[in-house]
Amino acid sequence: MLEREFKYYLKHQNELLEKYNNRYIVIVGNNVVGDYNSNEQALVETKKKYPLGTFLIQKCTNGENDYTYMFHSRIRFSKKNV
Repeated sequence: MLEREFKYYLKHQNELLEKYNNRYIVIVGNNVVGDYNSNEQALVETKKKYPLGTFLIQKCTNGENDYTYMFHSRIRFSKKNV
Protein backbone atom coordinates (compact mmCIF):
# COMPACT_ATOMS: atom_id res chain seq x y z
CA MET A 1 0.00 0.00 0.00
CA LEU A 2 1.98 2.96 -1.36
CA GLU A 3 5.18 1.29 -0.21
CA ARG A 4 6.74 1.84 -3.62
CA GLU A 5 6.05 5.57 -3.48
CA PHE A 6 7.43 5.95 0.04
CA LYS A 7 10.58 3.99 -0.86
CA TYR A 8 11.02 6.32 -3.84
CA TYR A 9 10.75 9.32 -1.52
CA LEU A 10 13.28 7.89 0.92
CA LYS A 11 15.75 7.01 -1.82
CA HIS A 12 15.51 10.44 -3.47
CA GLN A 13 14.82 12.60 -0.42
CA ASN A 14 17.97 14.73 -0.73
CA GLU A 15 17.47 15.57 -4.40
CA LEU A 16 13.74 16.17 -3.88
CA LEU A 17 14.61 18.54 -1.05
CA GLU A 18 16.62 20.72 -3.42
CA LYS A 19 13.58 21.24 -5.63
CA TYR A 20 10.58 20.90 -3.27
CA ASN A 21 11.80 21.98 0.18
CA ASN A 22 8.84 22.46 2.58
CA ARG A 23 6.32 21.67 -0.16
CA TYR A 24 3.80 18.84 -0.18
CA ILE A 25 4.68 16.57 -3.06
CA VAL A 26 2.47 13.96 -4.66
CA ILE A 27 4.13 10.73 -5.74
CA VAL A 28 2.60 8.15 -8.07
CA GLY A 29 4.81 5.16 -8.71
CA ASN A 30 8.30 6.57 -9.10
CA ASN A 31 7.24 10.04 -10.21
CA VAL A 32 6.45 13.33 -8.54
CA VAL A 33 3.21 14.43 -10.21
CA GLY A 34 2.62 17.65 -8.27
CA ASP A 35 3.75 19.96 -5.50
CA TYR A 36 1.57 22.15 -3.31
CA ASN A 37 1.61 24.59 -0.40
CA SER A 38 -0.56 22.41 1.84
CA ASN A 39 -1.61 18.83 2.37
CA GLU A 40 -5.24 19.81 1.80
CA GLN A 41 -4.48 21.49 -1.53
CA ALA A 42 -2.46 18.45 -2.63
CA LEU A 43 -5.36 16.14 -1.81
CA VAL A 44 -8.08 18.23 -3.45
CA GLU A 45 -6.14 18.73 -6.67
CA THR A 46 -4.66 15.25 -6.97
CA LYS A 47 -7.90 13.34 -6.43
CA LYS A 48 -9.23 15.08 -9.55
CA LYS A 49 -6.75 13.01 -11.61
CA TYR A 50 -5.97 9.94 -9.50
CA PRO A 51 -8.20 7.66 -7.41
CA LEU A 52 -7.72 7.80 -3.65
CA GLY A 53 -5.26 5.18 -2.47
CA THR A 54 -3.10 5.41 -5.60
CA PHE A 55 -0.90 8.35 -4.61
CA LEU A 56 1.26 9.45 -1.71
CA ILE A 57 1.26 12.99 -0.32
CA GLN A 58 4.50 13.70 1.48
CA LYS A 59 5.83 16.91 3.02
CA CYS A 60 9.31 17.30 1.64
CA THR A 61 11.61 18.21 4.51
CA ASN A 62 15.00 17.22 5.83
CA GLY A 63 15.18 14.24 8.18
CA GLU A 64 12.42 12.02 9.50
CA ASN A 65 10.14 14.55 11.20
CA ASP A 66 7.56 14.74 8.42
CA TYR A 67 7.48 11.17 7.22
CA THR A 68 4.05 10.01 6.24
CA TYR A 69 2.06 8.28 8.94
CA MET A 70 -0.38 5.50 8.22
CA PHE A 71 -3.31 4.97 10.50
CA HIS A 72 -5.27 1.76 10.62
CA SER A 73 -8.43 1.37 12.61
CA ARG A 74 -9.43 -1.78 14.36
CA ILE A 75 -13.16 -1.92 14.54
CA ARG A 76 -14.91 -4.80 16.12
CA PHE A 77 -18.56 -5.43 15.56
CA SER A 78 -20.56 -7.67 17.80
CA LYS A 79 -24.17 -8.57 17.88
CA LYS A 80 -25.68 -8.19 21.33
CA ASN A 81 -28.99 -9.53 22.38
CA VAL A 82 -30.99 -6.60 23.57
